[in-house]
Amino acid sequence: MPPVLLAIDQGTTGTTALLIDRSLQVLGKVNVEYPQIYPRPGWVEHDPEAIWASVLQAIDKVLAATGTAATAIAAIGITNQRETTTIWERASGHPIHNAIVWQCRRTARVCQELTDAGHADFVRARTGLALDAYFSGTKAAWLLDHVPGARARATAGDLAFGTVDSLLVWRLTGGTAGAGAVHVTDPSNASRTMLYDLDTRAWSDELCALLRVPRALLPAVRPSAGVYGHTRGVAGLPDGIPIAGMAGDQQAALCGQLCLEPGAAKCTYGTGAFLLMQTGRQRVASRHGLLTTVAWQVGDDFRYALEGSVFVAGAAVQWLRDGLGIIQSASEIEALARSVPDAGGVQFVPALAGLGAPWWRPDARGTLTGLTRGTTRAHIARAALDGIAHSCADLLDAMAADLGHPLTELRVDGGAAANDLLMQMQADLVQATVVRPEVVETTALGAAVLAGVGIGWFASLADARSAWREQARFLPGPASAVAAARARWRVAIDKV
Repeated sequence: MPPVLLAIDQGTTGTTALLIDRSLQVLGKVNVEYPQIYPRPGWVEHDPEAIWASVLQAIDKVLAATGTAATAIAAIGITNQRETTTIWERASGHPIHNAIVWQCRRTARVCQELTDAGHADFVRARTGLALDAYFSGTKAAWLLDHVPGARARATAGDLAFGTVDSLLVWRLTGGTAGAGAVHVTDPSNASRTMLYDLDTRAWSDELCALLRVPRALLPAVRPSAGVYGHTRGVAGLPDGIPIAGMAGDQQAALCGQLCLEPGAAKCTYGTGAFLLMQTGRQRVASRHGLLTTVAWQVGDDFRYALEGSVFVAGAAVQWLRDGLGIIQSASEIEALARSVPDAGGVQFVPALAGLGAPWWRPDARGTLTGLTRGTTRAHIARAALDGIAHSCADLLDAMAADLGHPLTELRVDGGAAANDLLMQMQADLVQATVVRPEVVETTALGAAVLAGVGIGWFASLADARSAWREQARFLPGPASAVAAARARWRVAIDKV
């Protein structure tokens, strides 16, 4: 049986296991969902055991569905929901508490206190991040403060901290049996903790002291491609399979889109929209409200990225369906929006969960303006797509300004990337070519590419470039109308 790569895409609501061949074709995929836990308003948790069970089930099901023997797996690549925080006992592998999910806001007050004390600029200078509850550092401190005895045990080295990538490597390398498991992460995930210094490329004693996280708790940081360890004692898998590639989900998508040159960018259009632009070997400190993060490390080649998030993208279409009832399914929106030549003066700012980068206004609220007696549901649908495209264009403009030259091409993925009208709107607004790949599972593809490099299937990320195939290309239309459209959008943004 030809060898395959197993990509584990561990997401916020479920785990997807994919089998990918040497030409980077997806042979099969299976998703297994698991419960979300909401102990209080604004708090979100996962049961680490439920995460692990979903991983085992997804692997078992994809092997069965494709008729693939587990012995055919040449290597495992992991991509994961970022920032979600777990702490477990080194001796037993048991978690000391539920994982605190990236969405959880329980440490917002702590972050505000640190900001009020004047630490925000220091944190951003060292980590490239905003001082926010989104990231892992304050979540780890919360667990140590609220689980009896945890802080003393962490200082003594009895406990281990990790984002989900670390948890999975620990379990895959025998962590349920205790001794001998591998405790590791990669720079793309480490850079999302607020504990990792982008200049020294190492955990920071100063940041650990500020956030009150003992160094003894932290994993080793190793390159994103390379053998971290081998499977041991995992149900359904033989011992000895190398775990050889790892990256946080958005960085993995950047890699899966093979955005290998500085200035190359991708946008994932999901519930929100996540934009990353690779900035090369030198980190770029954003002057326009973006985050600086690690893209990946392969060997000694260390790449950075600028990142921005639109909180509401596909969720705006869901709101038209579920909140207003003007469409019955999300797939209807393209035909409805195409039934009118433009939005008829309607502007929709989809700030339904506040405004993210580059505005950072959590108090903002969504608006529909420019309504007349002639406004129809088609105009509102068109305005919703306009709003998504303009929100992403704001981020791309900020990225281009930070990098010092304009974007020439944007690679896209995610559910809403299938909307041809939205993709054409995006190309027009940013005056750059928008390219949609043939394989849209770009997050898993990135994990597979890194694992392929890790075991020598590819000599470098560039060697995988020939396997990336374009499905559609959207060329920008005339630039003459763009300035006026962007000016109207800025007026609408000012209103919120």
